[in-house]
Order: sequence, then C-alpha cells, then structure tokens
Amino acid sequence: MDIVVCIKQIMNPETPSAAFRIDPEARRAIPARDQPLVINDYDAVAVESAIRIKEAKGGKVTVISLGAASASAAIKHCLAMGADEGFLLSDPLFREEDRSVVAHALAMAIKKIGSFDLIFCGRQEGDWDAGQVGLGIAEILGIPSVNPVRKVEINDGTALVVRVVDDGYEVIEISLPALITASSGLGVPRYPNMKGIMRAAKKDVTIWTAEDIGIAASKLDPSAAKVQMLDLFVPIHEGTCEFAEGETPEETGADLFLRLKEAKLI
Repeated sequence: MDIVVCIKQIMNPETPSAAFRIDPEARRAIPARDQPLVINDYDAVAVESAIRIKEAKGGKVTVISLGAASASAAIKHCLAMGADEGFLLSDPLFREEDRSVVAHALAMAIKKIGSFDLIFCGRQEGDWDAGQVGLGIAEILGIPSVNPVRKVEINDGTALVVRVVDDGYEVIEISLPALITASSGLGVPRYPNMKGIMRAAKKDVTIWTAEDIGIAASKLDPSAAKVQMLDLFVPIHEGTCEFAEGETPEETGADLFLRLKEAKLI
C-alpha cells in the first residue's frame, strides 16, 4: 500500500487571542513566540491511520505539506511517528487562503510523486475550519472520496469505510485509489518514541517550489484567485454598564424599570 497523507501546520488552537496579533497589511495572524506551531489535530489522526494500515498491509507512507519552512518540523514529527518520506511545498506564490490553489498544488505534487493507493487528509483545518482541500484534491485527481471517516478497512482493491453523518453513520465501499478525510474517531495519534525521533533526524524533507511541481504561472496569478481575504481581525467586545439608582430598594427597582423601558427592552 502506497499511502499519501496531506498535513498542515497551524497555530496551537489553545493559544489565547491575547497571545498573538494580526498583521493588517498581510491579513495574516502572527503566532506568539512562546507558542510553537503544531500539526492540525485531524491531520495527525490521518497520519496515524496511514501508519496503522502500513503496519497491517505493508507499503509506504509519504507526508506532504504546503506552507512556510517551519512546516518541515511538522513533517519531521510525522516521520518520527513512522512515516517514510516527507515533502514540503514552499513558495511565496502559493496563496494559502485560497484553498483551490492549495488543493491544486498538493494534487500536482502527488502526481509528481507517482502511483498511490490511498490519500489521507484531515476532515478540516483547526485554524480556518474550511474542510475544502481534501475534496478538492480528489476532484482534481479524478478519484473517489469520502468525508469524514471514522473507520477504514482495506481489502483487495477496495476500502470499506464508515462515514460520519448528522444522524449516525454510513458504511460505504469505494474502489482504490481513493481519498479519505479522517475524523477523530479513526484513532489517537501515537507519540514518537526515541527510536523514531532519531530515525526522523537522519531523513531530509524534500522542498519543492511551484516550478518544481509544474504549476502554470497563470494558476498562481493573483487575478486568478477564487478567494480573496478582505479583512482579518480580532473581534473587539465593547460594552457599557449603568447602575440603577435609588435610596431604597423600591426606588432602585423603579429606576431600573424606567431605564429598561426607555431602552425599549420591556
């Protein structure tokens, strides 16, 4: 089984809003210096699922990420978990806020890597919660996809999957190659042991630019963007407080009544 897993490095979702700031010009969040970036939770589950299948069926697990150079650390973590190879797509031309560009870049990288039996993605991102990239990759590659999945069983040339729906589950059989997006029900990601960490330290993460994966310049031109970030900001919560006044509880209650009536709240 040749399995590809697409991952994303994000700010820790537990980071308090006061710990990072927004760059209004670039319309990007600036991570807090004391808060390390992490692998998207659902993507870590996807990596764990791929490794379990490899351990049961044999084969190879390849991890791909698109982002800044820092994403190499996330890929290294996956290699320490048990993945075999890692690729980072890093180029200033990539517009991460446009999921169609991200999906296209990842699909082109998968094509360059070669044959595969299964692609895993997380069901959605922990920062934007878009949940669009995985299904976009499947559409570009012309393969079946199921989203989101809580259980996978690999058979000869097919996968039996349990899909999460609003009122329960669906059991679906799909032909391979296919793409599956992982929900948290697929399992708990393992923590790398010392042997895995040492093994990962000896491996290099291959870095590819847009040119390396053969993306046409017209696809990356800002005029071709399907999504544009218009504004990004931390909400400001403002409020005023007024105190009802009176010499006695009765007078205070009467004053409160008049204030609420004047504000048309009663």
